[in-house]
Amino acid sequence: MSRLTAFVVRFALLFGVIVAYLAHPAPRRAYDILTLDFRLSHVAVVGDSYTTGTDEGGRGPRSWTARAWQALAQQGERIAPDVAAEGRAGYGMPGDHDSIFEDLTAHAVKSDDALVVFYGSRNDQGIDLGTLAAKAHDTFDLAHQLAPGARLLVIGPPWPTADVPLNMLQIRDILGSAAGAAGATFVDPIAERWFVGRPDLIGADGVHPNDAGHQYMADKIAPLIRTQLVT
Repeated sequence: MSRLTAFVVRFALLFGVIVAYLAHPAPRRAYDILTLDFRLSHVAVVGDSYTTGTDEGGRGPRSWTARAWQALAQQGERIAPDVAAEGRAGYGMPGDHDSIFEDLTAHAVKSDDALVVFYGSRNDQGIDLGTLAAKAHDTFDLAHQLAPGARLLVIGPPWPTADVPLNMLQIRDILGSAAGAAGATFVDPIAERWFVGRPDLIGADGVHPNDAGHQYMADKIAPLIRTQLVT
């Protein structure tokens, strides 16, 4: 076969393919493929009984953390959480299993965390204020060491009534100062009066949130977490 003949054959085959495609074009998709967001934000939470839940409410899927993850998922934020919380624990006060917030931080915080959330604690009443300041500093410093790229969100202790004891205000101020020194965002439930005038959100013990109170906390905290993740 001459070169000319071979060229003519190849051209004819190619022309036939083009004609067949034009006669029977590939069907168009009935939808467009959207860009999928596969980001997964790792978030650690350190807290006390307001986070673990109690017999008053907030156990398991009714906890503020579980409800916050659900709310964030509905907004497109995929969260991989590690929650380390212990009843009666604080920055300086050992909890039910002898952990303070620094111990819980070591347990929960991982190197790929995008955010570390601290919540509490009213349990630090009775702790020397100088010791509390040092413990808060050490806790936030440890979080930075374990997760260098993470932001810190520090939520101070809430109080369910308007008559807040002086030592709680002192604890709040110390935590606010330590958070500022650590470059963290500080949120003050006392100043924002989260539970004031809402006895329906607190259990019969007058201290711990019920299930409605945990939903209320989720409604408060989920937007705070989302702001830290998207800005």
